[in-house]
Amino acid sequence: MPAGAQAFWTAIVCVATLVSASAEGIDTEHLFGFVTGTDVGRVGEREFQSRTTGRFSKSGGHYRAINQELELEFVPAKDFRIEVGGSFAAHDIGGVPGLEDRRQFAWQGISIDLRYRLLDRGTAPIGLTFAAESRLSRIQETSAALVRNYGTELTVAFDRELIPNFAVAALNLIYQPEWTRFSDTRATEQESSIGAALAVMAQMRPGIFVGGETRYLRKYEGIGLQDFAGQALFVGPTAYLQLSERSRLTAAWSFQAWGRSPQSSLALDLSNFERHQARVIFGFNF
Repeated sequence: MPAGAQAFWTAIVCVATLVSASAEGIDTEHLFGFVTGTDVGRVGEREFQSRTTGRFSKSGGHYRAINQELELEFVPAKDFRIEVGGSFAAHDIGGVPGLEDRRQFAWQGISIDLRYRLLDRGTAPIGLTFAAESRLSRIQETSAALVRNYGTELTVAFDRELIPNFAVAALNLIYQPEWTRFSDTRATEQESSIGAALAVMAQMRPGIFVGGETRYLRKYEGIGLQDFAGQALFVGPTAYLQLSERSRLTAAWSFQAWGRSPQSSLALDLSNFERHQARVIFGFNF
């Protein structure tokens, strides 16, 4: 076959491959940083995922907290996904009001995340997924104190392609109750958070998405939302890169644009939340 004809047919095959891949639509399972998409993967799919979350800056002094989670994901049945994992926590805290100075790295705990997709975006007007993630921790997330902590994050996730194969939007409704017992004082506390999160992502090139996420969170003392403790609004950019057929990378950064605490007149709540939050997720199929 002449070189010109061979190049022509190669181009045709490449275009056909891209069109075929595009026809499958956007997969939102791992597209976002702090927001949950409704896709859950195909039956039999297995994945390893590394999720690194950083939280920086409090009301004074210096504050840095890094959480490293290593997770395995399985899809044993249609529309149902299981994820199990373990995490490590690193803290560098100094001069922060209400927190002891600490500098440590420790094993934090284990988690299990169950997701069930009730509506498939491909056959329904929107995608709808219920997610429940439970955690058992020995290191308190904010203070780094030694504890016995049990927390659950319940999420109702919606998403829809705004422009087919180009832009997608997702909405999350969140409820997070937590029970904590401190090992040194034997004191116990209960708290909870509710919130809503919105994300929009657009595909700039095949496998490359950029967009942003907005999250509004309210924290309460007590698991039944009894006493209001504070609120915060986070906004920031997100990017997704399909590294290869089997690997991917997501990066997101959010800053507290507004907040309010009953104990402070400031326009930020740096007691219950951080000034900056960042997340990097790497995963691959095997």
